[in-house]
Amino acid sequence: MELKWRYQNQTGNTLKSFLKQHGISHRMFLALRNDGEFKVNDQPITKNVALRTNDVVQVTLPPETSDPAVATSNQPIEVIYEDSNWLVINKPAGLTSVPGPSNRHDTLVNRIKGHLVNQGSSDLRPHLITRLDRFTSGVVLVAKHRIANSFASQQSMNHAIDKHYLALVSGQLATPHDTINFPIGKVADEVRRHRMTGGQSARTEYWVVKSFPKYSEVRIQLHTGRTHQIRVHLSEIGHPLLGDQLYAGPLDEGIKRQALHALDIKFYDPFRSQFVEYQAPLPTDMAALINREE
Repeated sequence: MELKWRYQNQTGNTLKSFLKQHGISHRMFLALRNDGEFKVNDQPITKNVALRTNDVVQVTLPPETSDPAVATSNQPIEVIYEDSNWLVINKPAGLTSVPGPSNRHDTLVNRIKGHLVNQGSSDLRPHLITRLDRFTSGVVLVAKHRIANSFASQQSMNHAIDKHYLALVSGQLATPHDTINFPIGKVADEVRRHRMTGGQSARTEYWVVKSFPKYSEVRIQLHTGRTHQIRVHLSEIGHPLLGDQLYAGPLDEGIKRQALHALDIKFYDPFRSQFVEYQAPLPTDMAALINREE
């Protein structure tokens, strides 16, 4: 694929510094110099050069060819948004995000690969920017090539990607808005995570949307992205998610998985020079529980 940008006296006037502002790190610059191509004003460039106002920089990226170890699945995906850089998907509950020992043939990654193959895409190594537990539904952001992945990864590391979830939790929370802030960690080979001194820092902010007799609808924003973070934090303060057997959530409210949905995501799209936001509709199992009490 090809990408073009015009230099307009941005900070740093060398090719390398300009490209860094467009998601191409020093390491990627060196790699692309060997198997990609740089041009300034349609002239091939093989080294770092000074840029002048209105110079047009063009980068040709070699295709990210298929990984033969990743199977192609032709099962459908629900696309919320797609362009040449991004794919935003509404993942159903029950679908694993990435291949593993228990499922190597029909995960979200396998289905995305099938989607890209059917489109005739030359880039066949999708980059999952956000991941969800198998039984969590909702928005997943995918970068379709390495430059988009670089930009999104930088935003993720800087906690600049806003993600909101909707959960149904046991009981009524004491305060309508609060932040849960304590470290969580793993004990030996347990799947379950715990509140743990010396664990990874974790911060979860929540707002109560509505309280029902036995449970509450809660909107959640993650400020860190630890494994099982929402599930651990809510269970540790005495309000586990409905259906969450691993964290002792109620199993008799009519939902067969943890009642957690990745509702929306907001991030800066450098290719369009604007913030963008996408939302996944509430799944039928959670919507039924909310409607049942209204």
